[in-house]
Amino acid sequence: MNGGRAETDEWVKAVCEAASLYPSTDIGIAPPFVYLERAANLLGKSGVLLGAQNCHWKMKGAFTGEISPLFLKDAGCDFVILGHSERRMIFGEDNLLISDKISAALEAGLRVILCVGETENEKEEGITKKIIEKQLSESLSGANSESMSKIDIAYEPVWAIGTGKVATGSIAQEIHAHIRNFIEDRFVGVSFRILYGGSVKPSNWNELDSKSDIDGALVGGVSLIPSDFRKLIELSNKGE
Repeated sequence: MNGGRAETDEWVKAVCEAASLYPSTDIGIAPPFVYLERAANLLGKSGVLLGAQNCHWKMKGAFTGEISPLFLKDAGCDFVILGHSERRMIFGEDNLLISDKISAALEAGLRVILCVGETENEKEEGITKKIIEKQLSESLSGANSESMSKIDIAYEPVWAIGTGKVATGSIAQEIHAHIRNFIEDRFVGVSFRILYGGSVKPSNWNELDSKSDIDGALVGGVSLIPSDFRKLIELSNKGE
């Protein structure tokens, strides 16, 4: 819940400029709901993907103030982020509700980025993998091998979101590899990406990006700084 119309315009234009230099890289942005259609118009044929930060689990109905996934598709969205820790912790969304949202989003023709991750207490208790397995199992209860091809996973340790803390490359790689094995054991022949999120910034991205099971980033605070976001894109393409 950041930025206004002017900031969104400036931000979208900066992302489009950066994207034009790296056309083979998937770059997506997720502005606030009220600026989605405006962002879609500004993006034009830039190739930058447009996403929303959340959606409802029904296509229509008496749900005052909610946003249907059909509205998002109609506004030009390509994907939606679901299960973010703030939705889970502040708004009480559980895995089964997130599962319903995923089903609705896919039915509307949107891709999904599903967020999972443990709190600091869960990390200290040594139950990170158990927590993530539960989140994945329940949130993906309505998915099959075909629909999984339209779902990417974002590992966002809650203790690293907006705190300045970040998982080391080795820790992030271990959890990403565990997620990949968990998904591949349950869905045959799936192709999906696992993104890392949690205080990602240019100074730590090289280490994270070098790990084999980290396919990209779901960027939080730094995405609000066009120059830093552009730097992340450049670093992701340093070998090309």
